[in-house]
Amino acid sequence: MTTRTQDEILARYRAADDDILGFAREVLLAAMAAESVRQLFPDVDPTAIEAPAEPETEAAARDYLKFAVGKIVDHRGISAIRSVTKLTEYAWLLGRDDVVSAMDAAEYAQYGGPQVRAFAEGMGWPFAELQPDPRDRESLERMSVGDPCHDGCEEGCDR
Repeated sequence: MTTRTQDEILARYRAADDDILGFAREVLLAAMAAESVRQLFPDVDPTAIEAPAEPETEAAARDYLKFAVGKIVDHRGISAIRSVTKLTEYAWLLGRDDVVSAMDAAEYAQYGGPQVRAFAEGMGWPFAELQPDPRDRESLERMSVGDPCHDGCEEGCDR
């Protein structure tokens, strides 16, 4: 479920000029009704456009959060950027401008750790427990506050 109207989603999609890799638009497109998608792509056969009757935005956001946590711990640069972008769009779709603001205020350090944590905590969802491997929980905790996963990390954690 999303709290944004189709007109709002369509307008945000059209305004996403800086979304060069299409990460934000991917999330927005998945939340659009078929009629909104047809407005974006009028030359496409209308029978080829399928959209969910009611997008499951919150469920998708929860699932994506788990993925994002894995990318932080695995030191995945492009995947981490994608994660922050997509989680920002999920928060926006759910009408959580406060979470979007908290993510914007958090620094992008350690593969988006502080921003992803701001998303999870803002949504009231557990953060540290999302990392099932206890050995990685300490790394995740450190990275989520902008610190290297461990002292002397050679995988890319630096301040």
